[in-house]
Amino acid sequence: MSDLICVGSIAGSYGVRGEVRLKSFCAVPEDIEAYSPLTDEDGKERFPVVLTRAIKNGFAARLGGVETKEEADALNGLRLYARRDQLPSLPDDEFYHTDLIGMEVYDTGGALLGRVKSVQNHGAADLLELHGPGLKSTVLMPFTLDAVPTVDLEAGRIVADPPEGLI
Repeated sequence: MSDLICVGSIAGSYGVRGEVRLKSFCAVPEDIEAYSPLTDEDGKERFPVVLTRAIKNGFAARLGGVETKEEADALNGLRLYARRDQLPSLPDDEFYHTDLIGMEVYDTGGALLGRVKSVQNHGAADLLELHGPGLKSTVLMPFTLDAVPTVDLEAGRIVADPPEGLI
C-alpha cells in the first residue's frame, strides 16, 4: 500500500494573484486544508495549502511558493497527496480508492474476472473499472455490498458477484 493518498488536484488558476482552483477528493472537502502541506506524487515537492473561499466544484486556494497567475497555471492537473498517517482510519466497509486499484477481482466461484483499473463515481455510487484478458472491453461494476461482498486488502483480492449479464 502506498504511503501517499491522492486527496485533490489543481484545476488551473483562479484570478490573477496566484490562487489555484483546488478540487478536493476528501469525504469532507474542507479537510484537505488540514492535511497541509501536500506533496506531488513522488512526495518530493511540498505545497502548504490555505483555502481562501469555496467556488463552483471546489475551492480557491493559496499554495506556498505560488505567487503569480502563470505559476498557478503551470500547476494545472497536478495531483496533490497526503501521507496515509495524516488521514483518518476508515471503518471496515470503507476504502481508499488507491488501495483498490490493481487488486485482482474473482467471482464467487474463484474464477479471475480481472483487475481494478480505476474507481469512478459519476454521481450515484462508486464503480470499479475492471479490465483483464477474459473481458472483451472494460467493465464498470457497481461497488456495492451486493456486487462486491468481500474486499480483502491483506490478500489483495476482491470477491465479486456482478449483476446478471454484466460480465
